[in-house]
Amino acid sequence: MVIIRLARGGAKKRPFYSLNVCDSRCRRDGRFIERVGFYNPMAAGQAVKLQINLERVAYWQSKGAQLSDTVARLVKEFKAQPAPAAEEPAKAE
Repeated sequence: MVIIRLARGGAKKRPFYSLNVCDSRCRRDGRFIERVGFYNPMAAGQAVKLQINLERVAYWQSKGAQLSDTVARLVKEFKAQPAPAAEEPAKAE
């Protein structure tokens, strides 16, 4: 079975998680099929905390992939975020 789950990276006490599509029989941080996003719980300031490619997640779900409980919560949180506003071009004076 294909599953979308978190794989831990980063340094000790500084976690960084990748959202990976992988076979459920593979280890947590082992081989994966595709990386569809990341989650940085320690993000501060202007750093991006959560980034998910929703098109690829939807594609894999259409192929039968299951979301882990935590990934399902993160996807729901990401969808609820307001879309980043496009920056207005600077006026030439």
